[in-house]
Amino acid sequence: MKQWAADQIAAERKKPLPVLSFPAVQMMGCTVAELIGDAGRQAEAMRLVAGRVDAAASVSFMDLSVEAEAFGSQVRVTDDEVPTVIGSVVDEDSDPDDLAVPAVGDGRTGLYVQAIREVAPKISDRPVLAGVIGPFSLAGRLMDVNEVMPLCYEEPDLVHAVLGKCTEFICAYASAFKEAGADGVVMAEPLAGLLSPELMAEFSTPYARRVVDAVQDGEFAVVYHNCGPSVSKAPEAVAAVGAMGYHFGNASDMAEMLGLMPSDVLVMGNVDPAGQIRNGTLESVREAILALMESCSKYPNFIPSTGCDVPPMSPWENIDAFFAAVDEFYDAR
Repeated sequence: MKQWAADQIAAERKKPLPVLSFPAVQMMGCTVAELIGDAGRQAEAMRLVAGRVDAAASVSFMDLSVEAEAFGSQVRVTDDEVPTVIGSVVDEDSDPDDLAVPAVGDGRTGLYVQAIREVAPKISDRPVLAGVIGPFSLAGRLMDVNEVMPLCYEEPDLVHAVLGKCTEFICAYASAFKEAGADGVVMAEPLAGLLSPELMAEFSTPYARRVVDAVQDGEFAVVYHNCGPSVSKAPEAVAAVGAMGYHFGNASDMAEMLGLMPSDVLVMGNVDPAGQIRNGTLESVREAILALMESCSKYPNFIPSTGCDVPPMSPWENIDAFFAAVDEFYDAR
């Protein structure tokens, strides 16, 4: 994977790497609820997407409810939307010693690992990237995303204790994906993108770095995803995670982020997946990707992508238009 990353930087023509998996439900004729509950369907979905688009890697599902559910959180599941966490399992009166770290395999985590085990041998022309949540984003789901911010000030020891348990589980989960045949993981840490640089450096970076140190090596990559609006104010805290690649959302100026990040790591983003891929037109998608390419292609480490996960019911015509516009840009050079 270290060589793969170097090859992407050296290539004059970059293959896109959108966070693209859930729209496979349209090709398969199943619901999101059916997909997330079946390892075989998940593997087939990744295989179908890899057969449809010429992406730089195959990316698994950015389902940020999986790990929280394993910890005991309640999850709302619908037929056509990505699952969401409801409520909290930890509050300011909780004893963190009472929070048990689940085993990999609890909840739906075993299904996601099995899906990677099934699909990795079937996708041989590009890396296969599994998905895990980041430590602070998991802690926020366990403590309620609206409560974890003030608790960083009011109960920092509690937050750190929960973060330690979250990180322990994420390290084990990422290691299970590595053993199952994944070439890396996309670690989604969007909630940290709402923190100040000082709080990010205290409550997110050290824990995310612990995951990177546990699993990343020359054969296995961590791509750090943060679609929060504050990442441009904390480039040092983001870079200190030490990931092989970074993926930013459409709340950030992509060209600005490229100028702030190290030149020897992959930096990916950031067409709006909801505003454009889900709800845009063929022409608006084309214009968005051409504008992105125009502003960012001068950076050798830039990889065109979406700003976050492509929603399940996004029209495949718009997804195809995304890839076509990247080709159009390079063909015109």
